Amino acid sequence: MLEIRTLNQFYGESHTLWDVSLQFEQGSCTCLMGRNGVGKTTLLKTIMGLLPAKSGSVTFDGVELIGKDASQRARCGIGYVPQGRDIFPQLTVAENLMVGLSARADGRRSIPELVFELFPVLKQMLQRRGGDLSGGQQQQLAIGRALCIDPKILILDEPTEGIQPNIVREIGDVIQRLNKELNITVLLVEQKLPFARRVGQSFAILDRGRVATTGRMEGLNDALVKEHLAV
Repeated sequence: MLEIRTLNQFYGESHTLWDVSLQFEQGSCTCLMGRNGVGKTTLLKTIMGLLPAKSGSVTFDGVELIGKDASQRARCGIGYVPQGRDIFPQLTVAENLMVGLSARADGRRSIPELVFELFPVLKQMLQRRGGDLSGGQQQQLAIGRALCIDPKILILDEPTEGIQPNIVREIGDVIQRLNKELNITVLLVEQKLPFARRVGQSFAILDRGRVATTGRMEGLNDALVKEHLAV
């Protein structure tokens, strides 16, 4: 479904991604892991076209994405929830969700009922400004906005960061439902091991811009955690 081959990326003269090759199958849920500053967010932004690739290939359902801008990639069916959420604070909840609709390939302009089924609080707050929501509610809004494009794959960058524990559990439930019941492929960056082990089927660990190891989540043992994740 999503295949990355020998991907290289630079910030100025700094080589940030080194020949990254990863493959994510339809219906999978993969946690991208690693210490701070190893290139996780850079990889997601490069997949989305928010950062330019120096070389390599990113294909989605057999379509080459290199050369396409972020809006074109979204129309291919890639939903993206960035780190920090990046909602529009001066727009209402409804208007934030409508932004997601603009990237739909089918032209639909009504908010899918699934968004309100998963996040009932958003329906109650449609006319409130995004900036007035709590951090957890803003994260729900960011995920809801990504779902408005009817994604085949959902990419989330640290969806539990700065979120209260009860909302973290709700977000985990939503990710599992989207993945297991609706067969939406999920790729997420996650630092919290208990959350990653709960929702993820597999993992990929980056170390200094390179793929250090990959595997099934049950294979993420204490030795790997100590070598690649422990601070």
